[in-house]
Amino acid sequence: MLQEMPLPDEPKSRGRQRSIEAEVAILKATLYLLERKPLRKVTADAIAKRAGVSKATIYKWWPNKSLVALDAYLAGMTERVIMPNTGSAEKDFTEQLQSVMTFYKSPLGRLFGQFIAEGQSDPGFLALFRERFLYARRDAARIMWRRGVDRGEIREDIDTEIVLDLIYGPMIFRLLAGHGSLSDRESEFMVEAIFGGIRRPGYQASTKTEQDSKHL
Repeated sequence: MLQEMPLPDEPKSRGRQRSIEAEVAILKATLYLLERKPLRKVTADAIAKRAGVSKATIYKWWPNKSLVALDAYLAGMTERVIMPNTGSAEKDFTEQLQSVMTFYKSPLGRLFGQFIAEGQSDPGFLALFRERFLYARRDAARIMWRRGVDRGEIREDIDTEIVLDLIYGPMIFRLLAGHGSLSDRESEFMVEAIFGGIRRPGYQASTKTEQDSKHL
């Protein structure tokens, strides 16, 4: 078969591919630097140099260095934090909270406090932090919540947003205040305490065999 002639817009497609590669390189370079330096010591010049792009390329997609760091941080967390689907909302939240705690104890995860600090002097950045990071993470948690409600595991009259704050709030408080540890066992206790109040009366979890049969 003869090779097809290139379509007229192929050069544009190649250009778009190069753009995607540049974006990925920028985010990877930013993650590398953020794991080794405080946020305020990571510069656009350093990101550009490590990514092999110009500063103009960075500013093509991000208005400033802090927003590059924020997107890189979210990408890193999304890659490293699991979103389980075990058939039990309580187990899902327990495993996910353990995964989040492990992330926050890592060099990259510890930047969370620096983002909060940055937002105290920059309300615009704080608003974007909520929009790009916080709300995105909460949307993912709502999926686990909705599955629990649909299975009849969680009471329907409970306010989702309040419960998400109760599940994740203690972790954030411990992370920022430093008065307590972030261990797997403690995350299990936190979720267990919350579900003691939100579990639907009379709910009986299906056995693994029963759960598997529902997907056959």
